[in-house]
Amino acid sequence: RIGSATSLSSAVVNTRLQELVKLFKERTEKVKEKLTDPDVTSDDESPATSPAAAPVPPPAGQPEGDKPSEDEHYCEMLCCTFKHRPWLDRLKNYQFPSSIDPLTNLMYVLWLFFVVMAWNWNCWLIPVRWAFPYQTPANIHCWLLMDYLCDLIYLLDILVFQMRLQFVRGGDIITDKKAMKENYLRSERFKMDVMCLLPLDFFYFKVGVNPLLRFPRCLKYMAFFEFNNRLEAILSKAYIYRVIRTTAYLLYSLHVNSCLYYWASAYEGLGSTTWVYDGEGNSYIRCYYWAVKTLITIGGLPDPKTLFEIVFQLLNYFTGVFAFSVMIGQMRDVVGAATAGQTYYRSCMDSTIKYMNFYRIPKTVQNRVKTWYEYTWHSQGMLDESELLVQLPDKMRLDIAIDVNYNIVSKVALFQGCDRQMIFDMLKRLRSVVYLPNDYVCKKGEIGREMYIIQAGQVQVLGGPDGKTVLVTLKAGSVFGEISLLAAGGGNRRTANVVAHGFANLFILDKKDLNEILVHYPESQKLLRKKAKKMLKSNNKPKDEKGAPGESLIIPPKADTPKLFQAALAASGRMGGKGTLAQLRWRLKELKAMQA
Repeated sequence: RIGSATSLSSAVVNTRLQELVKLFKERTEKVKEKLTDPDVTSDDESPATSPAAAPVPPPAGQPEGDKPSEDEHYCEMLCCTFKHRPWLDRLKNYQFPSSIDPLTNLMYVLWLFFVVMAWNWNCWLIPVRWAFPYQTPANIHCWLLMDYLCDLIYLLDILVFQMRLQFVRGGDIITDKKAMKENYLRSERFKMDVMCLLPLDFFYFKVGVNPLLRFPRCLKYMAFFEFNNRLEAILSKAYIYRVIRTTAYLLYSLHVNSCLYYWASAYEGLGSTTWVYDGEGNSYIRCYYWAVKTLITIGGLPDPKTLFEIVFQLLNYFTGVFAFSVMIGQMRDVVGAATAGQTYYRSCMDSTIKYMNFYRIPKTVQNRVKTWYEYTWHSQGMLDESELLVQLPDKMRLDIAIDVNYNIVSKVALFQGCDRQMIFDMLKRLRSVVYLPNDYVCKKGEIGREMYIIQAGQVQVLGGPDGKTVLVTLKAGSVFGEISLLAAGGGNRRTANVVAHGFANLFILDKKDLNEILVHYPESQKLLRKKAKKMLKSNNKPKDEKGAPGESLIIPPKADTPKLFQAALAASGRMGGKGTLAQLRWRLKELKAMQA
């Protein structure tokens, strides 16, 4: 028994010595690796970061870290605290801008809306007041009040807004007051604005209040077209406004024709013939109905009797055919532009289906292709995002990529500490891919050449003996496959299967694209190689190893003695016996002394 105890203690010592030799060999290998590979540095080293390589702050408009951005408190009450000034104080302290950007200033778009409303008042109601007997001495003061209110809007547009509009000269945005004023005074817009405000109203004292004297007010059409351009630029569905505007063109042409018909009827005499308006019912509604039937050439109208009526009707027919065909052509263009993307999607899908039918592709594969087309189109509104962004300048593509992808890529541990500009260049190389349910993103054993970032959806990592056990589920914002980008020897092999759980939108970064970027950033390349090697080594370590990464325990801690065996040894010691347990107790004390 004493011999068995001695052999046991020698086996323990031999095991400890073997572990000690193994640890010393590992340290020796690390030292050799540092001497032979200059890219490998100590654990505390990192590349010398330039100002651009400092910790990357989030882009403009995003909160920095978890620091809450509190607004200044202006007013405190017993029940609540205002974070903003009351609207009345803000209105009192408001200062009109010295220059206005006509392309992006929403206040200017709102002002153009009021100008266009004043212009529409003149365009729609001047013909009505001239032709129909709606302007009477009893209500003349209401008509004049609205007329001069519209004139005031025209005048404010000239003096306040148009003289403050920025413009581009030689590539520079001019904001100087004198230069902006001179630019407006030399433009065609100023000449038309002055003609709009010709003071023909003074002739009221001689000929009476004749609405035709206000016809120059309709010449402010430039404001109408400018408002259309600005409004279409800020609307998400501009084609709806285009349809409404084209319909308004048609209604206005019918409106003018109804006014001319009433004037012709009054000239011939109301009810004098079967062709003219007979004076019964609502005059405007009856004349508008006649104008609709004439311009749209519905027919069913009474025949004209006099030469004046025949000439008027012929001109109406010619104008109606021309105007109606123009309106139909414009409506077709508006609807075609609104559905251009849908038409492109249908043509691509039809061509693909025709191709698959020609080569007799199985129905299961065809159904998956159709599902991919439908989901991709409905989720992002296009089949390939790169086709849209390729038309933009490089700087604008970078701004869009930062807003879309920066928050996700900046959280990848592999890229933390790298040059900021390198991350920006990498964002432009990301491409979006849609995976269908149960599609394999990558398979176990294949060479990894891509990194994946989950934009939307979930993926499942499968493993186990059968390769179907769900090890972990990765959600939006997760990253996997980043080590394969920098692994040597053509890329490391995948260690598990990754399957899309439902529809998944992923961003992919190819190894080739990353290598092209790292050529220009050698310091970041060294850091990435170091991190990749450390991550590979940590992944290849046995799972039963203990201790934190990077720690080397010369003599690992001994396993605890079972509690029952400890109680037996303690009891033998108290009894003072010389049996087997007492000898083992004495031998264990010697081993502890040797370890110490």
